[in-house]
Amino acid sequence: MIVAGGVYVERCMEPEWNQVYGSAGRAAIALAPAVSSVELRTVATDAMQRRIAELSQVYGFEQQCAPAPVAITFDYVHPLSIPLITPAPSIIERLPSVDASGDLVIRFGMLEGDVKVDADVAVYDPQSAFAPEAFHANGSRANRLAIVLNSSEAAALSGESDVTAAARAILTSEAADVVIVKRGSRGAVVATSTTVESVPAYRSEFVWAIGSGDIFVAAFAFFWGVESRAALDAADLASRAVSIYCETRSMPVLDATALADRVAVSPRPGRVYLAGPFFNVAQRWLVEEARAALQSQGLDVFSPLHDVGRGTATEVAPADLDGLCGCDRVLALVDGADVGTIFELGYAHAKGIPVVAFAQSMSEEDLKMIVGAGARVVSDFTTAVFMTAWL
Repeated sequence: MIVAGGVYVERCMEPEWNQVYGSAGRAAIALAPAVSSVELRTVATDAMQRRIAELSQVYGFEQQCAPAPVAITFDYVHPLSIPLITPAPSIIERLPSVDASGDLVIRFGMLEGDVKVDADVAVYDPQSAFAPEAFHANGSRANRLAIVLNSSEAAALSGESDVTAAARAILTSEAADVVIVKRGSRGAVVATSTTVESVPAYRSEFVWAIGSGDIFVAAFAFFWGVESRAALDAADLASRAVSIYCETRSMPVLDATALADRVAVSPRPGRVYLAGPFFNVAQRWLVEEARAALQSQGLDVFSPLHDVGRGTATEVAPADLDGLCGCDRVLALVDGADVGTIFELGYAHAKGIPVVAFAQSMSEEDLKMIVGAGARVVSDFTTAVFMTAWL
């Protein structure tokens, strides 16, 4: 098996993270224990090549690195944030294509160039939020082809906003055997020539999102390309593997039996009341991040900051509470114990509306009433968002 694509430095502020992975590096590491021969093909600076060589010795994969002039770094504030890429993508030098010919090839999109594939079986993830490239655009070919991408990439490639329509359009335009559209907390849509079906997400008590899509691709390639399972079965097992990765930040065991006990979640569309103070820059920034993250999971959000704004007590309170009554769940940003936010939690409890409370710096004593009232208290931002989606 050949895994080809980018290997990058990944850093995250909260939770703290500083690793060399990238999509291709992570997939090669995940697959090495399960596949007899895995070869990573990428481009890298001398220093990055030394790090990749260390990883290959530890995890047991082969590696072939073409030279690159600069290492690329992804910096995240939190796992759901848009990363700062250094150097800026617009000035990254385009390098010659990486060639990947073999029986089974996993191809990831790259910032520095692309991967030209000649394979019996290929699994392709374009890895581009802005300009995803069609698999065949650079002359790549495969006898059997699966394309795995997220909903924004699917929309960009197909011109269709509906996920099912996008998957069907790409299936035709790419002459693919399988198209899978990943949907975060909502699982994935799996399209073949005969069916369009869904697989669920599986619960993680902690959600580490950086690289989760890479694990999905690697696991799907193993179950579909190596074990020859049906696409829907392979995608379901890949989703289970992702839940282990998200929960542990470690590579899952790619064994169907080991994945059998994961618990599916069935997110339902709904409206979230986003409770939290917005009286200074830090508070307002967090509200903005939470709102965007919830919307990215397909949820409608009522935010007092955005939907009511500032005003007098007689103007704001009735409008906020009316908005709360129109929601079916609450995400509360409770650090600082803002009086208005705590009042809204009590009001939600009285109305029977479930609550997830995001708290990182409050004492157990301060959280006593919130916990006792049945709210789910979470100290990790990404996990709080996913738990809200899964209510």
